[in-house]
Formats: sequence, C-alpha cells, structure tokens
Amino acid sequence: MNIFGFLGELIKPVTGLIDDLHTSDAEKYQLKNELVAMQNEMAGKLVDYERKVLDAQSKIITAEAQGQGWLQRSWRPITMLTFLVLVVLDTMGLTEFRLSGEAWTLLQIGLGGYVVGRSAEKIAPQLKQVLKRNE
Repeated sequence: MNIFGFLGELIKPVTGLIDDLHTSDAEKYQLKNELVAMQNEMAGKLVDYERKVLDAQSKIITAEAQGQGWLQRSWRPITMLTFLVLVVLDTMGLTEFRLSGEAWTLLQIGLGGYVVGRSAEKIAPQLKQVLKRNE
C-alpha cells in the first residue's frame, strides 16, 4: 500500500463516524470536507518531505561522482562487477556453496540501488535546475 492509500485508510474510519452522527447533511458534508482538506495537507507535506529527501540523496551521489579519489568515484561499479562475478560463478556451479536466498536479495537491492544511483547521477543536474526554478 502506498502512503496516499494509507492516508485515505487513516481518514476512512473517521468519515464513517461522521456518517453515523445525528446531525444535518450540511454539517456532515462540512466535516467531511474538513477531513479531506486535512488529508490533502498531509499529502502535500509528505510530497514536500519526499522532495527534500530526493534532493539530499542526489547531492550525496553527485558529491561521490565528483570526488577526488578514484575509489570514491568507482566503488559502485566495483561492487556491481563483484556481484556479476558471484552470479556467474554460482550459475556455473563453481562456488563451493550456492548463493543463499539472502545473497540474491542483497544482489537485487544492490542492483536496484546501483541503477537508481546511476540514474540519479545523470539527472541530478537537471533536477537541481528544475527545483531552483520552482522555489
């Protein structure tokens, strides 16, 4: 469930209580409108928070990519090449023990993080320009 669905589910019981109140329809609609406004405000704050997190992450990745040291700039490709070697060796049965399920999960997380990291590296300058224009 995504966070917006969670917010809706959070408000839903309160909306049900409003339906059970013994008040006029106008008062019920007013209360529901206020709840929806609160939900929209929470969603807006959540989106703003996510934007700040993404901005901070892109700054970290940009700093790594522009680092002075070779290892600082290259640790991600080295890690992914190591994963590739492990997968090939495991697939060919050349490892002493088969890779466990946890190792495959770690590989999936690493690959996902690597792809996202490289993508963020490429789009960080454009994203930064767009965010500056919107401020």
